Amino acid sequence: MEPLIEYQQNLVDEVNNDFHRFLYHRLPWESRMLAIKGLRGAGKTTMLLQHLKYGQPQGTKSLYITADHPWLYTHTLLDTARMWVQNGGQALYIDEVHKYANWSREIKNIYDGYPKLQLFFTASSALDIYRGESDLSRRVLTFTLPGMSFREYLNLMYGRALAPVSLTELLSNPIEISSTLRKQIEIPIPLFHEYLMKGYLPFVHDDRGKSYLPKLMRVIETSITDDLAFIENYSATHIVKIKKLLGVIAESAPFEPNISSLAQKLQLGRDTVNNFLHQLERAFLLNLANRPSEGVAALQKPDKIYLENTNLSYALREHPDPGTTRETFFLNQLRNAGYKIHLAGKGDFLVDKTYTFEVGGRNKSIKQIAGIPNAYIVSDNIEIGFNNKIPLWLFGFLY
Repeated sequence: MEPLIEYQQNLVDEVNNDFHRFLYHRLPWESRMLAIKGLRGAGKTTMLLQHLKYGQPQGTKSLYITADHPWLYTHTLLDTARMWVQNGGQALYIDEVHKYANWSREIKNIYDGYPKLQLFFTASSALDIYRGESDLSRRVLTFTLPGMSFREYLNLMYGRALAPVSLTELLSNPIEISSTLRKQIEIPIPLFHEYLMKGYLPFVHDDRGKSYLPKLMRVIETSITDDLAFIENYSATHIVKIKKLLGVIAESAPFEPNISSLAQKLQLGRDTVNNFLHQLERAFLLNLANRPSEGVAALQKPDKIYLENTNLSYALREHPDPGTTRETFFLNQLRNAGYKIHLAGKGDFLVDKTYTFEVGGRNKSIKQIAGIPNAYIVSDNIEIGFNNKIPLWLFGFLY
């Protein structure tokens, strides 16, 4: 197992404990088996290595392996676990498990066969862990790691130690919260717009964002051509059509889809187009928004389609529409923070079926939400809110 130990050591040497993604401290690391899904580049690998290096009790024997390591050309994951346990191993970290063909069956066998071995693994956000050929639903705890919030971006790039704010706190006292944060951040609006363009994924820190957008384009490409293609067994023709579909949406998001028209343009069936949309959402490339509905209606075509985050807008379009960018950010941050968000009948968004939000620029009026209880204006390019008008950048502190 020397090649694996050497490979692990090279990676661990480069990992520090300076910055943690928000999910790191929420995970039940004491669990026997833990899965972390998420967009490429969101920091899943770093979280595993940070826990291996800093989070395990003193003396715990831990092994990291990535599922496309050459070691697995001649060994199975089950063989690797058996050898590690025989060598006194107590924890096994498997990165990008979706790249291993029989992952669910072997993970189940490892879990059942070695009850004293802790098992942690990461997977593409596009992977349905519970849909594997072996039943893991009673064995694994699964968590999803989205991209960074505006708060995390400031902490990573500018060495802050800013704490998250709940939606209830934000709505009840936006003036005091925004005033306090403005003193700590000093120039929130320019930094916020910087984040909207290139702040969602932690690799922005590598060179202060100079090569961020080209790297993000590679994330998009790999998410489609590697992750989705491997997981869903797509043909080269399907991959080309998925890219065309994403391109059409990027040019006109927020996109109100006519599935029949899209199907005709792409020469695909309606059900296939609808499946592609939901798979692109699972891959963290789209956010599908619907009006509140019950039962089967919620499974039909989306009422509106957004790119998953604002950085994608800048990667896929030369000049993104500011109004679209605002709505994309708001939807993204609320969903990532765990709130239920739908399209509103009046206003833009309905959150937890309680709060209505109209998202706009500095001079956005209350006209569209007049008379609606628990309704708020969310405005870009203002530093401090007043009455029911709240700065857009504040919603970047929810996680």
